[in-house]
Amino acid sequence: MENLLSTKEVAQLLGVNEKMVYTLITEKGLPATKITGKWLFPAHLVEQWVESMTINVPTSGGELPQKPDLLMVAGSDDILFDRAMSLYIRLNPDQVVLFGLLGSLGGLRALRRGMCHIATSHLAEEDGQEFNFSYAANELEVLPAVVNFCRREQGLLVAQGNPLGIEGVADIGSRNLTVVNRPLGTSTRLLFDRELQNAEIKPSRVRGYTNEVSHHLDVGLEILSGRADIGLSIRPAAELLNLHFIPLRWERFDLLIPKELFFEKGIQQFLGLFHEERFRALADALPGYDLSLTGRMLYPGDSR
Repeated sequence: MENLLSTKEVAQLLGVNEKMVYTLITEKGLPATKITGKWLFPAHLVEQWVESMTINVPTSGGELPQKPDLLMVAGSDDILFDRAMSLYIRLNPDQVVLFGLLGSLGGLRALRRGMCHIATSHLAEEDGQEFNFSYAANELEVLPAVVNFCRREQGLLVAQGNPLGIEGVADIGSRNLTVVNRPLGTSTRLLFDRELQNAEIKPSRVRGYTNEVSHHLDVGLEILSGRADIGLSIRPAAELLNLHFIPLRWERFDLLIPKELFFEKGIQQFLGLFHEERFRALADALPGYDLSLTGRMLYPGDSR
């Protein structure tokens, strides 16, 4: 079948025997589906799995500048986080804050290479109940401090009023809808691929699957323009662009900080922003955010 690998082909790709492939399915979460008694493997998900499981990422590539007035952040994008950075700069005009939009996996890898002070990530575990810890363990030699920034609601964006009567991801296949997608390495892309797999929809059959945009707001703009019928994004983007939102789940958006940098002045000043009423007002103006965990140290500490 197109874009599906057999157990033998996956074994050859990974350089292991077929018995080990079954072990990787059960113990390491190798993406697979069972059809008519045979295991089949979506090729693009296997590639993403290999990428996410890679731990020997080169650590060389530069050291962070030792400047107390410079804060470098990399990873996933978020509307509230963008506004928080703008507020921080207004309150601290002598500080310079730089952000690299690399996706959640890209942020972890930038952290490993010493190219940022903070990585932003919302990588969900397979059960959808926990976030970021196993990915950080795979990417980093030592687990960083994990501080929650927010919880946010993720779902499907469609045109206002939902004129096509879309109910969920399954409609993408049954009704031949055109989608707008996010790049590889982003948590939203990983979730979308899981949703397609659960609905037994092959990405190669999805119109617009290769149409990738970088920001959540860009997903909404593609729908507003009529170039796409549906896209996975967050509720705040739908609210800002007056689009219809079909909820899927709440997720945790965390900040990952190397422990040796945690008490640096710039980082502590930025974390202190979360207790400001002006920051809370930013969140109150955007439906789809929950700040009940904001600023809480999730690791090391109690993740309840």
